[in-house]
Amino acid sequence: MENDDVILKVENLSKQYRLGTVGTGTISHDFNRFLARIRGKEDPYLKIGESNDRASKGNSEYVWALKDINFEVKRGEVLGIIGKNGAGKSTLLKILSKVTGPTTGSIKSKGRIASLLEVGTGFHPEMTGKENIFLNGAILGMTKKEIQSKLDEIVSFSGCERYIDTPVKRYSSGMKVRLAFAVAAHLEPDILVVDEVLAVGDAEFQKKAIGKMQDISGKDGRTVLFVSHNMAAVKSLCNRGVVLDNGKSLFTGDIDSAVNFYLKNAKSSQIYMVKTPSKLNYVSDVFITDINDNLIVKPLKKGNEYFLNFKFDLKEVKSLKFGTTLISVMNEPIISFPFEEEFKKAGKYHLKIKLPTAILKGGSYFIEAALWNPGEVYDNSDEYISFELVGNSKLEKSGEKIKGIVLNNEAWETKSI
Repeated sequence: MENDDVILKVENLSKQYRLGTVGTGTISHDFNRFLARIRGKEDPYLKIGESNDRASKGNSEYVWALKDINFEVKRGEVLGIIGKNGAGKSTLLKILSKVTGPTTGSIKSKGRIASLLEVGTGFHPEMTGKENIFLNGAILGMTKKEIQSKLDEIVSFSGCERYIDTPVKRYSSGMKVRLAFAVAAHLEPDILVVDEVLAVGDAEFQKKAIGKMQDISGKDGRTVLFVSHNMAAVKSLCNRGVVLDNGKSLFTGDIDSAVNFYLKNAKSSQIYMVKTPSKLNYVSDVFITDINDNLIVKPLKKGNEYFLNFKFDLKEVKSLKFGTTLISVMNEPIISFPFEEEFKKAGKYHLKIKLPTAILKGGSYFIEAALWNPGEVYDNSDEYISFELVGNSKLEKSGEKIKGIVLNNEAWETKSI
C-alpha cells in the first residue's frame, strides 16, 4: 500500500461456494482444480457460478457470495458495511478477519485486526470469563503483562464483574457479547471489526459500545469496520459506507449518501402504488405539480413551490376520512396532513396540498396515505410515491452535519442591544 494513510485495502475480492458441500464435492472436480493449480492455470470453476440471490432458485451449484469487491479504509476511519440479509456482509468480515480465505483477490492491511463476528466467537465455554480474556489477548498477540494492565478496565466496561470467575458456558448471550466487545475494544487493535452483535445487547450497552467505538476512532485514531441493520447507529458512528447486494458492491461514499442509497433501493419496488379500480373506494393517482400545475418527475429544488396531488374515486361513501404523512428514508414520520373534512358523497375527488420544502433537509422522502372510516380502511399504502429534494440551506451546502429531521430557519428573532 503506497499511501501511508491507508490501513486496509481490498482489491478484486471474490468468494465462491458450492452449495451444500465442502470443496467442489466431487473427486473429478477437485482433481481438475489440482491440475490447474500445479500447471499455473486459472481454476476452471471460477468461470461458472451465479450471483448470491437467496430468494431465487438457480441453475448452478456454484454461487458467488462476494464478487469483485474493492475499497480502501484510512487510519482512524469508521466504515459502515450495509445491505440486506444475504448481501455478503458477514462473508466479507470473515475474510478480513482471516476466518476464511478469499477465492480470488487480495487484502492488504497494516497492524492487528480484532474481530467480533458472532456472540461468543473465540470464547472457550469451559473457561471462566477472566481466562477467556487472557486467551483472546494471546490470540491477538498481546503479552500477559499487557493484558493484565487492561484487565480491570475490561471487566468494568463489560459489567460482568460478579461472574468473571464463572465458566462462560453459563453466561447469557448478552453477557457474552458484553465481555467479547470489552476484550476486542480494550486490547488496542489497529482495526476493530464488529458484525451485527450489538443487537444482542440492551439499550444501555449499545449506547456504551457505540461511544467506545467513537473513542477508538476519534481519540485513538484506530480504524473500525461496522456492520449493522440499525441505520441510526450506522449514521451516528460511521463516516463512510459500502452498500452490498447479492455479493456485489453497489455504492461506496459518505455515510449519509450510502444510507440513503440503501434505503431508497430497499423501497424501490414499492415506490408507486398499483391502481385498483376494483375497489369500491380507492386512491387512483398521486403526483407532484409546480405552481403552474405542471407535472414534476425530477428532483425538487429548495425555493420553488410544489404541491402534492391526490385523486380518488369514491363509489360507496360512509363518511370517509383521508390523511397523508411525509416519511423520511429512515422510516420516521416527519409531518402528518389530516384532511379535516369528511367525504359523504360518491364521486371523483382531487385534493391538493403544498409541500413544506422550505423546512426540509435535502434527501429522499416518501408519501404515505390512507382512506378510511372508523370501522374500515378502504385504501392504504406505505409508499405511494417518493421524491428527492436538492439545494438546501447554506449550512448543508457547506458540508456541515445537521442533526434532526427538519430545518426551521424562521425560528430566529434578531434584536439590537
